[in-house]
Amino acid sequence: MNIQKINFTNAEGQQLVGRLELPINQHPHNFAIFAHCFTCNKNLSAVKNITRELTSNGFGVLRFDFTGLGESEGDFENTNFSGNVDDLISASNYLKENHTAPTLLIGHSLGGAAVIFAASKIDSVKAVATIGAPSNPKHVKHLIQNSVEEIKATGKANVSIGGRPFTIKKQFLDDIETKSLPDVAKNLRKALLVLHSPQDTIVGIENAEEIYVAARHPKSFVTLDGADHLLMKKEDSIYVGSVIATWAKRYISIPKIDTISTTHQAVASLDAEDAFTTQMTVGSHIMMADEPVSYGGNDFGPSPYEFVSAGLSACTAMTVQMYVKRKGWDLQNIEVHTSHTKVAKQIVENGEQKEIKVDTFNREIKLKGNLDDKQIQRMLQIADKCPVHKTLHSAIEVITTLV
Repeated sequence: MNIQKINFTNAEGQQLVGRLELPINQHPHNFAIFAHCFTCNKNLSAVKNITRELTSNGFGVLRFDFTGLGESEGDFENTNFSGNVDDLISASNYLKENHTAPTLLIGHSLGGAAVIFAASKIDSVKAVATIGAPSNPKHVKHLIQNSVEEIKATGKANVSIGGRPFTIKKQFLDDIETKSLPDVAKNLRKALLVLHSPQDTIVGIENAEEIYVAARHPKSFVTLDGADHLLMKKEDSIYVGSVIATWAKRYISIPKIDTISTTHQAVASLDAEDAFTTQMTVGSHIMMADEPVSYGGNDFGPSPYEFVSAGLSACTAMTVQMYVKRKGWDLQNIEVHTSHTKVAKQIVENGEQKEIKVDTFNREIKLKGNLDDKQIQRMLQIADKCPVHKTLHSAIEVITTLV
């Protein structure tokens, strides 16, 4: 995982804290922002699972705590729905200034309502996904229905939401009364995906219908049958992340990576601005080579020597398995662990002692099966006869020509 802790300032000058998750094998093709549910935070397990599905599909995702929640500054009791929308706009500005403006907004529960409002104010956003969202911000009043009269009479009240105490002020109620989600959804004119569970007991399925009917095309609905409101089952949140990633790619621009063809077994292509991140075609397979970050690379793929080690490991495993199958021995599995290093060695040259660096492959073999000592020893001998092993020990020529 490639996770960065980030801070940015909201419209009130307060520091909001988030996590920016990036793909481990490429630069993000697009950035998304995730808005968590009412009184939740960025670290809800469902939020993490959805985010990681998106990053595995090439997205960079910013998940952050709204003002007054989690690690972010501010007092929750002084916040309202409009403030959440403003926080999303501030998050968008952070990405625009430090990375790339977001093209996808995702919101869970009340965060789903917030992203629809925010998307109408962020030009770069092309697609919006809501999860278990209410069709109107006023829906949250049912969470505090026993305290509504006290809030109206005294200006605020202490309420328990999800087993945690919060102070809700009258300005919060006044603010949500002025927000009409259907009107905003009707004029959004951006791709919208509505995900909702028919078994959601917190925000009923009729809310999804109201949002869907109000919105214009392109719009889509996906049922989350069997899921609860907070997506507590891991498989539910993983599914949501996978669906959003696949759906969004239809409405956002993803730079096309040109594949390189060759009449040889392998070809590598590296542009000047890509450091060590190298596009490769090996046989009929597309892959990437790179160097570790400590070497100035992005670590988006194996290093050249790791490819050589991988070739030795694979060839060893194939050769041993091919041999034992002919013998009919019970080798159920072979693991070949290989790493490359350079080892200092003292030699005498022209009567003088000098130190040289010797390329060394450390190979460890693990065998599983009903095998006797004689069979094991023979297999270790066969390992040394694998074609790649023999190539590494033989005289090698590399013939280079300009084409």
